[in-house]
Amino acid sequence: MTPRALSLVACAALSVWALPGCNPQPAPRPSPSSSPSSSPSPSSSSPALIISGQGTPERPVRIVQQSGNRKQYELLARSYESRGVQGAAHAIFQDVHVTFYGKDGSTLQAQAPQAVVDETANTVTLLPHVQARSSNAITLFCDRLVYNRTTQMFHGEGNVVIANGQGLRATGSSIDTDVTLTKTRMR
Repeated sequence: MTPRALSLVACAALSVWALPGCNPQPAPRPSPSSSPSSSPSPSSSSPALIISGQGTPERPVRIVQQSGNRKQYELLARSYESRGVQGAAHAIFQDVHVTFYGKDGSTLQAQAPQAVVDETANTVTLLPHVQARSSNAITLFCDRLVYNRTTQMFHGEGNVVIANGQGLRATGSSIDTDVTLTKTRMR
């Protein structure tokens, strides 16, 4: 063979060997009789996202949770950091003011140094030293207040104090209540 012919044969051999690497074909599907592969599920291979943000006094970080066309709550915060995969994030907010909305139009305004929104548990947890006031002028103080987005009910723990403007004042270690702070069970 001439040098030119050898060169063409080498190029052809190289292209046959290299082209499949440039254009990989999907792996063949295993037959039903073959054993399942141990490849990771899409959720386990999805990278965890870390997202953070900073608001200003004029424009705080704002999160609105809706169920259909109805607003469940609006959260305003100085800053936040969210970690996790889509649909399972765990976000921590600092210097928080939250307005919770009842189905009947009532509201509960709460503030706390920190809030944790857990998408997996479907909860919003305010802590520590939570202060809340309902639209019917009932106040609630506790160390930790958890809002369940599914039931739209609250569970408070630690140094619970509930009071109204007519002189009612009750204390306990925990409370389960609604947005109006009237359907209440204390322990």
